[in-house]
Amino acid sequence: MSQQAPFSHGRDPIRDRIVIVRHAATSWSKTRRHTGRTDIPLDDDGIADARALQGRLAGLLPERVFVSPLRRALATCELAGFGAHAEIDAELMEWDYGRYEGLTTPDIRVERPGWNVFADGCPDGEDAADVGRRADNVLERVAGGTSGTVVIFSHAHFLRVLAARWIGLDPSEGRRFSLDACSVSTLGYERDDRVILTWNT
Repeated sequence: MSQQAPFSHGRDPIRDRIVIVRHAATSWSKTRRHTGRTDIPLDDDGIADARALQGRLAGLLPERVFVSPLRRALATCELAGFGAHAEIDAELMEWDYGRYEGLTTPDIRVERPGWNVFADGCPDGEDAADVGRRADNVLERVAGGTSGTVVIFSHAHFLRVLAARWIGLDPSEGRRFSLDACSVSTLGYERDDRVILTWNT
């Protein structure tokens, strides 16, 4: 997948940014099971952590808020205080893990030694290029047509690919960006270059 040029000149490096929030914890995320399209709710810890986002994101006045339609992301968005203004975007859904849904990496490596989702993809699901196309579509809509702050509530593997695409890397390079449950990161600009301002805080 080719690298993209920065967006148009004239971006305000202070105001123009994308704040990305990974959903809070679920029973599957705690056990590191691949949770793609299975609609798992937040667990009790996840609910508490999502509520705590209100304080962490206090004072943020986004122009737009986007959220995955899966309820773990929707609940995180709502509990963080952004639900009333959020727009549901199906392209923010997590990686489709196909036949590997619900399995852990060690489970998968019994059948496929050395398997890595970013390099090898998932049978009957998506590979990194598929997810990269969705990420590019999101960035074109969000950053290409909106100034000011945008907030996105989504999922770990998708957001890692989104970050890679933001700075012009191949989607498979999302493997370089670890992302914890309920973490907040910021994509932005230094002059006219796309940069990662904060990560996994």
